[in-house]
Amino acid sequence: MPAAYSIDLRKRVVDAIFAGASVREAAARFNVSIASAVKWSQRARTTGSAAPKPMGGKRHDRLAGERTWILSRIVEKPDLTIDEIVAELEAVRGIRVARDTVWRMLRRENLTFKKNIDRNGALAARREAAQRALDQALSEDRP
Repeated sequence: MPAAYSIDLRKRVVDAIFAGASVREAAARFNVSIASAVKWSQRARTTGSAAPKPMGGKRHDRLAGERTWILSRIVEKPDLTIDEIVAELEAVRGIRVARDTVWRMLRRENLTFKKNIDRNGALAARREAAQRALDQALSEDRP
């Protein structure tokens, strides 16, 4: 039986337990573990449903308050790398984040471009597009 049981199976196990079967009998009848049958019946008693709890959760944006500062740093020094931004965030602003956090923030702002010397032909167009996205992002901050 797979680790992720269907809600229908959970409901049948819980219905059997509520109908008078012991947890062990219901677990054996539906070929699930005793621990699962216990947890599902407990959840059904407390919440009214044996459905699983939602997975994951809302991720808060650790750089939401630093958006303007990061964008202004990029305007001041357009060739900043993500690693340099991460280092400045910690040194200047006292915020420790992973480089991936900064990358995702820049990606949301449409400010991603590769700095590859072999792609000089595309580099000017990408810089112009990044500058337009940066100008637009900064203009959204102003009231």
